[in-house]
Amino acid sequence: MKMLLVGAGLSGAVIGRALAEAGHHCRIIDSRDHIGGNCYTRRDDETGVMMHVYGPHIFHTDDAEVWDYVNRFAAFMPFQNRVKTTSQGAVYSLPVNLLTINQFFGQTLRPDEAREFINQKADTSIEEPQNFEEQALRFVGRDLYEAFFKGYTEKQWGCSPTELPASILKRLPVRFNYDDNYFFHRFQGMPRDGYTPMIEAILDHPRITVELSTPYDPAMAADADHVFWSGPLDGYFDYRLGRLGYRTLDFEQFTYDGDYQGCAVMNYGDREVPWTRITEHKHFSPWENHEGSVCYREYSREAGPDDIPYYPVRLVEEKTLLAQYVDLAQATPGVTFVGRLGTYRYLDMDVTIREALDTAGAFLDRTGEMPAFVKLPV
Repeated sequence: MKMLLVGAGLSGAVIGRALAEAGHHCRIIDSRDHIGGNCYTRRDDETGVMMHVYGPHIFHTDDAEVWDYVNRFAAFMPFQNRVKTTSQGAVYSLPVNLLTINQFFGQTLRPDEAREFINQKADTSIEEPQNFEEQALRFVGRDLYEAFFKGYTEKQWGCSPTELPASILKRLPVRFNYDDNYFFHRFQGMPRDGYTPMIEAILDHPRITVELSTPYDPAMAADADHVFWSGPLDGYFDYRLGRLGYRTLDFEQFTYDGDYQGCAVMNYGDREVPWTRITEHKHFSPWENHEGSVCYREYSREAGPDDIPYYPVRLVEEKTLLAQYVDLAQATPGVTFVGRLGTYRYLDMDVTIREALDTAGAFLDRTGEMPAFVKLPV
């Protein structure tokens, strides 16, 4: 069978590889001039630093099969993300942990003492939080909320935290120990040579052809037995019902002769600082040595029609519109919508790969018509 996969990012590459290995011919197109989507990496010409061109991507998972999969195509090096934040004229460790608490409040609390201390700070009058701000105040109290959550959230989402659902802050964002590893997952690392060679290796199969700088034309579907779409869900339907909301990112790149900030990620919690964070890319490859450094100041704003969409907004209006697009997609035969944009969800890389493997498996095992979504947007 002939497959058309729109998008040469992780979803398209992983699905294409699985279908090609099963004997199908896969044509993968992408409107950009490179593979990898937002995972694209390349070396800076001036410094030699491996740059995460569309912002940092750190691989972390508890899925052993996915971990084995990526290690099949790339050599992974150990990497733990240890984020710092500048707030109110001082630098702290994130996630909020015992060191952060003791430093912020000028204490020397033990774990049980810190837990009781934060419980006393929490606003227990909020029994059922109705929004992000109430959820944070109920968890950590006003001092920690305003120092580490309020300003950053306003910049990231472009609205008051009172307008965001409480579900965004799903669990207590505090650790009562000194663990500053940002992620909990047992497998964490970075591909030694960047994500682009890894995705090149996934795409390296005689039954896969890749065409870059090639926008999708609906006429292309006539030559395919099935289409896998990893572009924007609303974009497939030419935005006929309106555009789903996204946040996009602007990066202000600059170089530095030396070590600019001493860590990979420095958040800026104060609302007065216009950027949300600065990333220093050589620290994402600590096994390499570079004299110079490449940094990004990162700014978040509402995505326009010509911007790269990063984070789905998914507030009330978007969820209503999303349901209408889901109905359209389910009524469209011969197309499966996949990935972050195709299902209008924020997906980590490991979940993207997991769902791509499951999607390919469902297609190969199917009886009857392939569903529009292997996992429905929720």
